[in-house]
Amino acid sequence: MMDEAKLIEKLRLIEALFAGAATEGEKVAAERAKQRILERLRSYEREDPPVEYRFAMDDMWSRKVFVAMLRRYGIRPYRYRGQRYTTVMARLSKRFVDETLWPEFQEISETLRTYLSEVTDRVVSQVIHQDSSEADVVEEPLPLPPAAGDGN
Repeated sequence: MMDEAKLIEKLRLIEALFAGAATEGEKVAAERAKQRILERLRSYEREDPPVEYRFAMDDMWSRKVFVAMLRRYGIRPYRYRGQRYTTVMARLSKRFVDETLWPEFQEISETLRTYLSEVTDRVVSQVIHQDSSEADVVEEPLPLPPAAGDGN
């Protein structure tokens, strides 16, 4: 079971990994990792001009993480009137999306999803019921025979 401090450290390590960071002091490393990613973003934008992307998130947690990541890198997330709440639009370099943003988002999202799942399982088993396993899978019921006098 991962505690919150370990989760935060793991998320910082993920960012440092995508920034190509070497080990340093925590806050300094985090800031330098962010700066390296911002420099990479600017470099990609010169070579590969930004285009509009539409991202469809599965849930509110993913959307919150993704929007926060965009803002962290100075990218303005938006959506058009009438689009779903889980839709996020942004203008980005394809290379930045493919090589940095999307892989980093997937790592962070999976780490958070695992943490939230562990916490949920623990709380449910301690507070609601010890058995928090999935519901049983049963065979489909047989169809009912036709009613008497139906003529079929």
